Amino acid sequence: MTRVSAAERARLSALIGRRAYRSMLGALHAHPLLRWRFGSGKTDRLVIAPQDLRTADATRAAEIYAGRFAFAGKVVICDTRSPFEITPPSDEWAVILLNFSWLRHLRAADSAITRANARALIDDWINLQGGWHPTGWRLDILSRRVICWLTQAPFVLQDADARFYRRFIRSLSRQVRYLRRTLKESREGLPRLQAVIALNYATLCIQGQSGNLRGNARRMIDELRAQILPDGGHISRNPGALIELLADLLPLRQLFSARQLQPPSALNNAIDRMMPMLRFFRHGDGNFAQFNGMGPTPVDLLATVLAYDDARGAPVANAPHSGYQRLDAGQTALLMDTGRPPPVGVSQEAHAGCLAFELSWRSQRLVINCGLPAVNKENWRQVTRQTAAHSTATLNDTSSCAFLESGPFRRLLSGTPIIGGPHTVRVERQEHPEGVSLLTSHDGYARDFNTVHARALRLSPDGRVLDGEDSFASADGRPIPVNVPDEYAIRFHLHPAIKANRLSDGRGVILLLPDKEVWTFATLADKVDIEESVYLAGTDGPRRTVQIVIYGHTRSQPSVRWSFRHTPPAAPGSRPARADEPELPL
Repeated sequence: MTRVSAAERARLSALIGRRAYRSMLGALHAHPLLRWRFGSGKTDRLVIAPQDLRTADATRAAEIYAGRFAFAGKVVICDTRSPFEITPPSDEWAVILLNFSWLRHLRAADSAITRANARALIDDWINLQGGWHPTGWRLDILSRRVICWLTQAPFVLQDADARFYRRFIRSLSRQVRYLRRTLKESREGLPRLQAVIALNYATLCIQGQSGNLRGNARRMIDELRAQILPDGGHISRNPGALIELLADLLPLRQLFSARQLQPPSALNNAIDRMMPMLRFFRHGDGNFAQFNGMGPTPVDLLATVLAYDDARGAPVANAPHSGYQRLDAGQTALLMDTGRPPPVGVSQEAHAGCLAFELSWRSQRLVINCGLPAVNKENWRQVTRQTAAHSTATLNDTSSCAFLESGPFRRLLSGTPIIGGPHTVRVERQEHPEGVSLLTSHDGYARDFNTVHARALRLSPDGRVLDGEDSFASADGRPIPVNVPDEYAIRFHLHPAIKANRLSDGRGVILLLPDKEVWTFATLADKVDIEESVYLAGTDGPRRTVQIVIYGHTRSQPSVRWSFRHTPPAAPGSRPARADEPELPL
């Protein structure tokens, strides 16, 4: 922990203390002698059901009916056993099974058989885990299950007998009471906000819960104000959090209106701020940029959510509170991470990617970050969080952020938070006739190597030229000591669809796009390498790709200029012109 300041240590100690206290309360609530508090002899009544915006696949219903549960890349065939009796093949598989998000697939097939199948599986869960289960009653899983049971209730309860109706509502009410009493034990950030959303769903949908309306709405308002930043980003800095939240918040707003209640202004304001950020993070192919835990983009869900955007305007260019910048010119889009790490309590999925960027041309991404896969996330998470997995510069093969890599507190903190990183990230945006420029820097390497990394970018007005410069300077103005290592690597990860071939002089790379368009990377550095990389956020799983890498030493070559240039198609019979050397007046 040599890279952690005293202030960061204090914040980490406070977080560990809060988590230890909440863990103790959670264990207390889970004790069999106290679980009786969450039961009730009263049967409430379901008065309304929220809309489910998530896409369903009717073909999955036949698999589930046949006892074949394919979740998170794992397949379990149950035969005559209940899936809730089987040892899960992975944690991700267990989460999906126990949160009941798959009910929507049964609803998509909507038949007497699928309804009976859904009721039988819910009955199994109530019998086997309805009293308690260490995973099934985990608060994030519980929150999602409450939402899924409510959204699919019209399907599940159609043609149901009175006995099942009572069991279903009693179990649902019991889960809601447990969630309400243990809310403070939930993890900060997205999990807590989703728990609050689930409580508000229940308050509006279940007749006997209406007395909690004021308190639950107040909790939601507080969490929205704390987590949704003024520019519409989420405090975790994960772009994917916006899609997940809006998929729940939009139906919640409809629920308030359907119950003849005015939606809280904080809810409307949060939705209005978040909507433009969906367009901010999108490339031309509809996919989100891979920053801070973003995985494969749920394109269908994103399209559904965007249909609720009344403004439908151009994306914002500057998101200073979220720590991102966007440059648009011609048919080119560039997105850049220009923010500090999020607060330690919500940094379990954040990446050390400061000053990384992604570049797309029309509907093709050129420069990317490695991202995160849809399944087997934990096997890749710490690799993809490193600075080297991003299109930015690393110094001495070290990440710009420090992670809590080991120790007794990792389990208590539910992951690996960032406990040190850039304190000062400078961003200056300039617009002039030659294009839009970004002048940025961060001090993530100042503590260990007395070095500040600066990156300047300029995108031409037609979007066909991106000039860049990476430079490394002493953090305190004095020469970097000879005994301090000074090797840097500037990386540009390429999308798997791009074919890269190095030019004969070793200073450039020809990039061939699938549509035969050509871009050229050039640099004034001594040498450019092409190395293996991996793209993890594809819908078809991890794919091999390559990265352009420039190596150097801060003492002998403290700055490197480079450029990406679109090469116009050559006339028939002529030879394409070589890219000019990059020029970046700064």
